[in-house]
Amino acid sequence: MKRILISLALIALWGSLALASHPNTMSASQAVEQAKGQVVSSPQTLFRQHIPFVAKQFIGMPVQLGGVPARTGTTDNSSLFHSIYAAAAKKAGLRYKAWLPMKYLLENTYAIPETHVENGDLILLNNGLAAMIYKKNPSGRLHMIYASEKRQQVTSFHSDNLVYQAYWQEHLKGFHRLQPDMLIPSR
Repeated sequence: MKRILISLALIALWGSLALASHPNTMSASQAVEQAKGQVVSSPQTLFRQHIPFVAKQFIGMPVQLGGVPARTGTTDNSSLFHSIYAAAAKKAGLRYKAWLPMKYLLENTYAIPETHVENGDLILLNNGLAAMIYKKNPSGRLHMIYASEKRQQVTSFHSDNLVYQAYWQEHLKGFHRLQPDMLIPSR
């Protein structure tokens, strides 16, 4: 029995080393989970799955230009998006590259069709206003969050809301997603 356990341990060690040398294959722990019949998610998928929980924590936070949630308890849109992306990335074993002013954040995104929207994507208006889509229901309903200067707090709304239909759709520039290099493996 002891010899069988030692043999199995050596096989597992050899398999882990072989998998580690091939970056496009799954890790040994992912292989074990898959063998157990569990779904294995990529870090990017986990990142998107963590967005709703993280985003909801900011709803109602006071808005102040230059606000940094962790330091001041206030936020603006750039800091709000950075805080959500950074926390979701950390939970997924990734690192969000850097805080960027909104103009530069938007330069690090690319346009996507509305039919491809996922958690964490942005909706942009012609006037430069942006909201993060923090949750997409299976029905297609989009839940958005942004730092509303008018309301002076972080606000959430959904695509069935009259304001979305009358204002956001009327002034829609498009939907955007972070460039892949904005999320990097944590070390």
